[in-house]
Amino acid sequence: MTDATAPTLIIVSGMSGSGKSVALNTFEDLDFYCVDNLPAELLPQFVQSVTGQPNAPEKLAVGIDVRNRRDLANLPEWLSAVGGLGLDPQLVFFDASDGVLLKRYADTRRRHPLSTLGLPLVDAIALERQVLRPLRQIADAIVDTSDMNVHKLRRHVITEFAIGGDATVSLLFESFAYRRGVPSDADFVLDARALPNPHWDPTLRPLSGRDAGVREYLDADPDVALFVKQVAGFLDMWLPKLKSEGSRSYVTIAFGCTGGRHRSVYLAERLAEHARQQGWEEVAVHHRELD
Repeated sequence: MTDATAPTLIIVSGMSGSGKSVALNTFEDLDFYCVDNLPAELLPQFVQSVTGQPNAPEKLAVGIDVRNRRDLANLPEWLSAVGGLGLDPQLVFFDASDGVLLKRYADTRRRHPLSTLGLPLVDAIALERQVLRPLRQIADAIVDTSDMNVHKLRRHVITEFAIGGDATVSLLFESFAYRRGVPSDADFVLDARALPNPHWDPTLRPLSGRDAGVREYLDADPDVALFVKQVAGFLDMWLPKLKSEGSRSYVTIAFGCTGGRHRSVYLAERLAEHARQQGWEEVAVHHRELD
């Protein structure tokens, strides 16, 4: 029997392109201690090490997928070993139709993890399904994301796994590039293209709004400071009213710039942090052109 006070452990697995990274990011935003691409054989040692520390985290999420394909056959054994440590691990398998996965790869131009084998994308997806079939069969929950956008997937993770309550409003701060279109699910869209662009500084161009150099560059500009202050004031005024009105369970605030790499990313991160400081508990960030 597992200890009622034992940490929560969620194993995140599934098809590449199905939303595993979004799910892990959501868990991390909700105070899970997250590790991605952990060698499956190290799962018991990892859990034992983390839970044995003072002030150990109460919630863990671990990503294990086809990148560990040589280890997956023994995953049930390692899950059993984790159970012997007093935890009740939950395996959540994220999936999507082949057609949706192909479109997502085409849209993002990302490489499939099995492309290193020299396989066409269609064959790589087929091989991945074959390799992951045993995990899908033992999954505690299967999440089909074929009809989900990023926000719907995030909200599904929050509600399905009893992480948040029905009375809360979850906030998603998203960055995007105008050249690829405005996110269709955005509730508020803020245009950052009038702000100074770090792209024109050769030392900052390869970086993103997550990096210290870009943050320092934008922090130092008075127009950026004014933009952040005014947007923060607007959100502080109107987001609580949306919450008190009671009909909204989530709100997306999207920031756009030319390339979706510097200004919009910086603003999404800054305003998400501001929201957390204001006491909003369910706050996530998604960078469409980076994630």
